[in-house]
Amino acid sequence: MTGIAVNLTINWRCKHTWKTASYNTSWCLIGCAIGDLGTIAYFQFTGIAWPVWAIMSLAIFNGLMTSIILETIILSRQMTLKLAFKTAIGMSLISMIAMEVAMNVTDVMLTGGAVLTWWVIPIMLAAGFVTPLPYNYWRLKALGKACH
Repeated sequence: MTGIAVNLTINWRCKHTWKTASYNTSWCLIGCAIGDLGTIAYFQFTGIAWPVWAIMSLAIFNGLMTSIILETIILSRQMTLKLAFKTAIGMSLISMIAMEVAMNVTDVMLTGGAVLTWWVIPIMLAAGFVTPLPYNYWRLKALGKACH
């Protein structure tokens, strides 16, 4: 088999890799949720009338930024701040974007807009966790690269 074919035929039953991928995805979820949910809450509580797509776009952007900031802080304990930032920027944007989109699509589908309620937040977080998890597992197993 050639390069990409080998990367597609991995063992999907490795408990250690699932555990590591889940741990990494959890940290990403925390970072993304801070910016994402914070943005939606801000617009909800202030009553600023922006279109749903604009609020969700800003929420996705802010979620990506807070995830990168959180990861930089965590990594700065192990390396210089400059290297920690470069590592955080180099993390898998595919994973973070998938997480953000899943959370926001879930919110819109269940509430009809950019609305946070006590019952939608856990569902949003679950969707945000589950969506990138297989990719994070594959990236770790096939490429030896953690997204975080």
